[in-house]
Amino acid sequence: MRFIYFLLVLFALPFVAFSQNKITISGYAKDAQSGETLIGATISVRGQTKGISTNQFGFYSLTLTEGNYELICSYVGYQPLLSSVQLAKDKLFNFNLVPRDALTEVVITSNKRDINVKNAQMGKFVLPIEQIKAVPAFLGEVDLIKTIQLLPGVRNAGEGSAGIYVRGGGPDQNLILLDDAIVYNTGHLFGFFSIFNSDAIKNVSLIKGGMPAQYGGRLSSVLDISMKEGNDKKFQVEGGIGAIASRLSIQGPIKKNKASFIISGRRTYIDVLAKPFISKTSQFNGSGYYFYDLNAKLNYKFSEKDRLYISGYFGRDVFDFVNGKQSLNIKIPWGNATGSIRYNHIFNKRLFGNTTAVFNNYNFTFNALQNNFSIKLASGIRDISLKQDFDLYPFTGHKVKFGGLYTYHKFTPSVVSGTQDSVEFKPLNAQAKYAHEAALYVQDDWEISDRIKINTGIRYSFFQQIGPFKIYQTDANLNRTDSTVYGNGQPVKTYGGLEPRFTMRYAINDATSIKGSVTRNLQYIHLVSNSGTTLPTDLWVPSTYKVKPQISWLYAAGLFKNFKENTYETSVEVYYKQMANQIEYEEGYTPNTL
Repeated sequence: MRFIYFLLVLFALPFVAFSQNKITISGYAKDAQSGETLIGATISVRGQTKGISTNQFGFYSLTLTEGNYELICSYVGYQPLLSSVQLAKDKLFNFNLVPRDALTEVVITSNKRDINVKNAQMGKFVLPIEQIKAVPAFLGEVDLIKTIQLLPGVRNAGEGSAGIYVRGGGPDQNLILLDDAIVYNTGHLFGFFSIFNSDAIKNVSLIKGGMPAQYGGRLSSVLDISMKEGNDKKFQVEGGIGAIASRLSIQGPIKKNKASFIISGRRTYIDVLAKPFISKTSQFNGSGYYFYDLNAKLNYKFSEKDRLYISGYFGRDVFDFVNGKQSLNIKIPWGNATGSIRYNHIFNKRLFGNTTAVFNNYNFTFNALQNNFSIKLASGIRDISLKQDFDLYPFTGHKVKFGGLYTYHKFTPSVVSGTQDSVEFKPLNAQAKYAHEAALYVQDDWEISDRIKINTGIRYSFFQQIGPFKIYQTDANLNRTDSTVYGNGQPVKTYGGLEPRFTMRYAINDATSIKGSVTRNLQYIHLVSNSGTTLPTDLWVPSTYKVKPQISWLYAAGLFKNFKENTYETSVEVYYKQMANQIEYEEGYTPNTL
């Protein structure tokens, strides 16, 4: 409790000294050619240490005293922009940056990459898509997940897997977001390719230590991926033909400088390439595999204060196996579907709000037919979420973020059905499980002085398994003797807890700093993996009356040093991690036992 009181004091102190005579300049940082907003662009005051970075929608707000200033806006891959502004009253000002590859007859100098030293956040990597595309492609496909696996502190989950292990955590302990929608399965082709089409992606941010309070529900890391918004100035068509897949993207304005769209599709042709090698008389004729995915996004600017974003993803893998001699036909489809609706509103120059509604669905199906016998196995997870976030810029040196999240979960761990000679049968199946999940958070990114900067926050999360559900009582031989029945929406089991987050940076000099962080995380869903199979048959299950939430404490410290005017970055980090309530398959396991 002492730590919680300490956090509350830290939040309260800055507002006591707030002065009403400050002037605020706010607006967006954008790509001058396409109108795309730039996430994480830095706006700083020339000759001072004061500055701010844009949020996930490219918005910034900077409060200064009255006077004349030179502001510098910089972003990786773009020419820094210097603008002179006169502040006598609150001002709306947008920065339009030009990509470096569009410049001609201009001597380009590198941006100062001092964020490695100056930022309080530990273990954070921001990767614009241009950097990811610079990594050599595998079979003609730029792979976001494989690029992430090259970063320090991250390793892959093995051949044929698109999962990642971060600082001792499992693949299920990473929060992977695509335009605020959770992605549960990141792999195509049994994990050899990721589902993320680089032509549709704008920005990628990985946080593997000191997770801010705005994120939760996972123990290890956050991979926050933002889709492109679409060029609002002119139409563009791009595509590519790879060794196993082709892709095509179309983007352009619906109404110039006001509304735009992007549609990006990709499909493999492994099934087409394999056909010549499987004769029509072969017992395997009809076997094949393919995957496809589709990204789409629409955005509309109602005014300078109101914007709407609608985005979605749909992807599918389909594997067919035919053995004519045995009259066997197997079909295995699986994939993700996500949809996000986000509405931005600027309440005033210091308060930015975003409302998000999300739908996401992951499912896996196994179908087999042999003679007069057929069987079907299905599993999946479906979420409906509503989230509200606020960015508050009370005055220079503070960036406060607060909000809340609600999610309704439906888990289908394993459902089996079949027919034999037209007679249907349904063996004892795992019950579908339903749950509420909610969270409230507040955090402050506070620059106390030129040397000291902290990010402190608190998150309260809540999880409740609800009915319909049955709990069976059994005897010593595991025979069912009785049951307790829970009706629709009736609470079965409830969990909750506080998740404090604290990171701190102390600058030794302009090129050197030390950082430390302490974070507590709760995770209410579990991935039960069967290491004996290479198919995507892993099951997502919730915390229940039997299965407790996963808990972790992460302590980290590091030394960060830049050389030759920030040309070279170095860092050394150490961490200690405690985890509890980890689950795995047990001999004789069935999904009904959870």
